[in-house]
Amino acid sequence: MAGYLIRRLVLMVLTLFGISVIIFVLLRIVPGNIADILFDAAGMVSAAEKHKLETELGLDKPIVVQYVDWIGGLVRVGFRSSALVMRLTRSSMLEVLRQDYIRTARAKGASELAVNYDHALRNAVLPIITIIGIEAAFLVGGLIVTETVFNIPGVARFLVEAIRWRDYPVVQSLVMFIALVVVTVNFLIDMAYVALDPRIKYHE
Repeated sequence: MAGYLIRRLVLMVLTLFGISVIIFVLLRIVPGNIADILFDAAGMVSAAEKHKLETELGLDKPIVVQYVDWIGGLVRVGFRSSALVMRLTRSSMLEVLRQDYIRTARAKGASELAVNYDHALRNAVLPIITIIGIEAAFLVGGLIVTETVFNIPGVARFLVEAIRWRDYPVVQSLVMFIALVVVTVNFLIDMAYVALDPRIKYHE
């Protein structure tokens, strides 16, 4: 079972890496870039201003550097949430490590690694999963404010524009999409509860 999960995890990471490379390369091989579009829309002709914009957006860098910068930015869009999760993990672990069954496991000769991961973390992770689910839903909902305030093109800003233009089919579809994401996250959290704690039973 453990070997299967590890293989699936590695496959998932490789798949996401491949998708990220394909998306990045396909967008870069299309003629033109965001600087060209902005200048055409604004009617600008100054080559110096265009070069300055390309520098600010990192378009003058080699494509490999642009990809690394992009992935680095994705890793960083989670810093605030990771700080909350780490703080909660520490508090939950300290609470669990004071329980009687942890002392019993140590008295039976279990290693610190087994105590920390097999006994303590497995029980401490339940409230952490709850927070991760809440944060995921919050991030999806918060996109509307972020993309609108900072003028970032994305699904949430598209939703705001659709509401402004009374484009009801688009609004309905995007709201359903956001609802689907939130409901799916909640479903995965419930399934994670059952997998991590066999004592949890859901009645039909």
